[in-house]
Amino acid sequence: MPTRSQSTAWDPARYLRYADQRGRPFQDLLGRVPAEQPRRVADLGCGPGNVTALLCRRWPQAAVVGVDSSAEMIEAATAGAEEELTASGRLSFERGDVREWQPAEPVDVLITNATLQWVPGHLGLLPSLLGRVAPGGWFAMGVPGNFGAPSHTLLADLQRDSRWANQITGEQFRPTSHEPAEYLRALTEAGAEAEVWETTYYYVLPGVNGVLDFVSSTALRPVLTELGGPGTDAAHAFTEAYADALRTAYPPEMLGGRTVQVLPYRRLFAIAHVPA
Repeated sequence: MPTRSQSTAWDPARYLRYADQRGRPFQDLLGRVPAEQPRRVADLGCGPGNVTALLCRRWPQAAVVGVDSSAEMIEAATAGAEEELTASGRLSFERGDVREWQPAEPVDVLITNATLQWVPGHLGLLPSLLGRVAPGGWFAMGVPGNFGAPSHTLLADLQRDSRWANQITGEQFRPTSHEPAEYLRALTEAGAEAEVWETTYYYVLPGVNGVLDFVSSTALRPVLTELGGPGTDAAHAFTEAYADALRTAYPPEMLGGRTVQVLPYRRLFAIAHVPA
């Protein structure tokens, strides 16, 4: 992704601070999957598992597995899961790399949201992911499509700044995605019937540094790792400079009686039906 196990440890608690914003695209994607009574469902890149349980509610007869390469995320997902779901075998979690994980038998629905952008060359992985879906089953994916937005371009600009350029090697993989038409072509050429669309969400983030707080558990994380970790002087200075730039790009404003930043966030989605 880097896969979550290849880079620094993920912080489930920080990630979940914006659970509503991060969960909405998953719910919107799930609502477009027309599977009626799947028996086996997988959530690849399940993170802390907070949205994986939605699959159990959507398809109460299915056995659902959440997969993530981060030990911290799997631990949080297991600890936070409803005992009734895990005891009945309807919900389980396991550690695995999205590129290598293989189900014991093909699943009827495979969903992956906000994960593939961390996988180098993930466009070429799509045929393999479709191959893990049973004939007649469904594949669903969602990725951010905002890597050209100031939240990301400013981060890239600062990494080239002379104050930090010699400390940032670029060895940490930076997340990326493709345009909708490229996903459509890749899924169709792999033999599936695909539908692709995009949505721009407008996240209302509290405080004068809401955007910084939002990206701190994702895009900013590998950069601070290269600077020695969040507690170092270099990481602190970088974060301060990034916060200043973000406040210029996303000016704090009063909305509903509170100070917020509004972050437009483009998301790309696809569903694909594997021929029976």
